Amino acid sequence: MTGHQKMFTAATFEGPEGPAPVLLLCEHASREIPEQYKGLGLSPEVARSHVAWDPGALELTRLLSRALSVPLVAGNVSRLLYDCNRPPEAPDAVPAVSEIYEIPGNFDLSAQERAEREELIYRPFCKAVDEAIERVNPVAIVTVHSFTPVYFGRHRRVEIGVLHDSDSRLADAMLARLERTEEAVERNQPYGPDDGVTHSLLKHAQSRGLLNVMLEVRNDLLADPEGIERVGMLLGGALALSLADTGALAQGGRG
Repeated sequence: MTGHQKMFTAATFEGPEGPAPVLLLCEHASREIPEQYKGLGLSPEVARSHVAWDPGALELTRLLSRALSVPLVAGNVSRLLYDCNRPPEAPDAVPAVSEIYEIPGNFDLSAQERAEREELIYRPFCKAVDEAIERVNPVAIVTVHSFTPVYFGRHRRVEIGVLHDSDSRLADAMLARLERTEEAVERNQPYGPDDGVTHSLLKHAQSRGLLNVMLEVRNDLLADPEGIERVGMLLGGALALSLADTGALAQGGRG
């Protein structure tokens, strides 16, 4: 670690301490950029935008945590410093360009500088998740994200994405429960496994044989407390019923 760096906490555990059926993850919860990184050279507009974090995702995750009485692990710094839903070898783990925006503070990073980001952000986040899994003993891991309505100038019709990798058990159950909702719900949209977005599901859940799903919500649906409440109640209800549909709750997670 270089001498000018100051320590910060990469992740936070919130919610019930005891066993629970689900552990929630919110990797892109924060747009915080610690002062040692000098704002990554971003304009205030870009630093506040969706490229720096997932607006509304933490509030939605907290609502799900309260509604289901389950804990969460949230990232504490901007994904532009390090995207905790990417492995260290992925080029976009520390992006030099995000959508149409250049990230000057990520230009021409040395291998050492990338490794320092990994050690300060990714490894502690993964450790926090590992410790939470040990504490909670969940049967499922659910990651919560939001996405921008307009991407590279194109409007996205999908409003809620239910994402999975090769293990689609929980996603299948949720899609069945959401098929009559008014929202436009789609499988593996607006991203999917080929986009590299299922890293957390693979690393933290599938590697342990746990049920898993990634929930993506278009961020205009989360623009105010009323929207967050409506989406949270929809997804929370669907998730609870889907866990029952899979038979997972009879297998443990509270014992």
